[in-house]
Amino acid sequence: MEHHGRGHRMTVHKQSVSFTDAAFAFARELVEAGEYPNVSAAVSGEMARAKAARERERTLLEAEVQRRLALPPDQWEPVAALGTFTSSARDHLARLKSAQETGMKS
Repeated sequence: MEHHGRGHRMTVHKQSVSFTDAAFAFARELVEAGEYPNVSAAVSGEMARAKAARERERTLLEAEVQRRLALPPDQWEPVAALGTFTSSARDHLARLKSAQETGMKS
C-alpha cells in the first residue's frame, strides 16, 4: 500500500502494535482534534515528530560539544578525578537499591 502525501511517495507497512491506554487515548485525542485523519496517521505522524526532535537534540549536543572543544584550555572547567567522578551517583543508586530491598522484605 502506498500513501501519496506532501509531494512524495511513502511506502506504508502494516504492523500490529500494542499501546498503553494512555498512548492510545492520546492518539485518539489527536484524531478527534482533527490533527490526523486516523489513529495510524497519528502514530506515524507523532513518530516522525519524535524522530525530528531527537535529531534536533543530537545536532544541538554535537554543536555544543564542538563549541566546548574549541575553547582554549585555560577556559576549561576542572572535573573531579576519574575515580570519584561518578561516586555521588553510585551512592544514590546504592541507597535506592537498599531501599527497594528493604521494601521487598516488608
